[in-house]
Parts: sequence; structure tokens; C-alpha cells
Amino acid sequence: MTDIIFRQIGTIHSPYTNAAEMPIQPRGALGVTGCVEVFPAFVEGLNDLSGFSHIYLLYYLHLVSGMRLRVVPFLDSEQHGVFATRAPTRPNALGLSVVHLCEVRGTVLLVENLDVLDGTPLLDIKPYVPAFDHWDVESTGWLAQKGFLTEAKRADDRFTR
Repeated sequence: MTDIIFRQIGTIHSPYTNAAEMPIQPRGALGVTGCVEVFPAFVEGLNDLSGFSHIYLLYYLHLVSGMRLRVVPFLDSEQHGVFATRAPTRPNALGLSVVHLCEVRGTVLLVENLDVLDGTPLLDIKPYVPAFDHWDVESTGWLAQKGFLTEAKRADDRFTR
């Protein structure tokens, strides 16, 4: 195996200072605002981003404790393989959220529907493009029986340091 090193390009700021009671997905954070501070060395990469209404934020789950290949996710009471969940205790603690981009102000992105802890290291930003990113899916695995309760479900501290 090869070690891969990522460079932090900014910091995500949100109202959430600890994992307990934080939404587990952006759908559970409707209307929650925050900002993404992009480091000055990367500001040129923000050119033309303001034309997109939604963006992907890719980030490092810096407070996650360890790695587990079988987990009990927030939306179930039974164990599943980590790759069949969005649980944070992954071999590479990477997070992904689609957020509404409200405004670009220099090196700061004002966003909405933010489900990320304050101070989370930002690794990348990509535009959400429905023509590329939206699929009509046939199956959602074990989640199909759970009713997608992400709006009401909150995190706890089981996955944090």
C-alpha cells in the first residue's frame, strides 16, 4: 500500500462544536448556515464557482476515533460493513457533503444546509452538476427499510475522540 498525503485547502466553520446532536446528513441541516474559509493560496481556484447553486465539500473527519470495518450506523441498530454506510470510522476518514452555495466573498464561501463540525479541515470543493451527479437508483440496500429519517436523526459521540 502507498501512503497518500492530502493538503488542507481551508477550514469549514459551522454552529456545531461537538458531534453530539449534529445532523448526520445535509438533509437534516436544512437552513443551517456556515462558511468555508479557503486559504489565500487557493483563492484563484474559486473563479467561476459562484455560478453554481450547490457544491460538494470533501473534508477530513479530524475528530473520528479509529477505523472499524463493521459499524452500527446512526440510522440502524444492526451492524453493517462500513462501506455500506456513511459512518465516519472509515479506513480513510473522509467526509462528503452537498451544500447550497449562497455566496462567494473573496476567500469565504457562505453555505447552507451544513452538517459539518466547526473547524473541520477542507480538502476539496467540486461543483454539483445534476447532469453528472443525479441518478435514478434501483436500490438503496438496507436503508430502503429505514424510511430515510435523516431530517430528524442526530449524531452522538460514538465515533469521535
